[in-house]
Amino acid sequence: MSRSARWTAAVLIILVALGYALWRELDTDTSGPVDAGTPAARDHRDADTPEALAGPRARADLAPCPSAEAGPGPQALRGITLECAGDGTPMDLAPGLAGRPVLLNLWAYWCGPCADELPALAEYQRRMGDRVTVLTVHQDENETAGLLRLAELGVRLPTVQDGRRLVAGALKVPNVMPATVVLRADGSVAEILPRPFTDADEIAAAVNPSIGVPVE
Repeated sequence: MSRSARWTAAVLIILVALGYALWRELDTDTSGPVDAGTPAARDHRDADTPEALAGPRARADLAPCPSAEAGPGPQALRGITLECAGDGTPMDLAPGLAGRPVLLNLWAYWCGPCADELPALAEYQRRMGDRVTVLTVHQDENETAGLLRLAELGVRLPTVQDGRRLVAGALKVPNVMPATVVLRADGSVAEILPRPFTDADEIAAAVNPSIGVPVE
């Protein structure tokens, strides 16, 4: 083999190796979609033990997750139980969301538009009172970071930890954050809104007509 041919072969080998390394890096990127059927899929990191989460939970001071009501709740969420981030208790989503209009907000601590939107959701919940429930769904394994982000924002909405993105999979939500799923009181999906909101008025205008709640 000539010297030029050997150099060409060496360059090709290096390019193939670099391409493989890049593919592996992209394949393990946790900011992308998570396959809940693989052993690697999990709701939170090993470091997020109850002891490690005690401090972040105290700082976040989140509202309790909704308790079970009469009725079966959203059919698509039946059988999905997630950890309530505020206190670590399990929440069976379907019965916990039965009998009321619900906004499920899907977000992650590293998502800038999510952080901008969360205070608007908190203000919307304050205005709506018990007519509508806003439940945020943290879609990253780093539960500590999610709690600290909520503490930083001063947002105390009830939150479930969903590192496997089970809610998004069950409701067929596009792979984008933030996204809001609007559920009617009977558990049916009124809307899936894969976009951020800027204020409570915008949320009410987009959501309330579909769940039969007047826009104030």
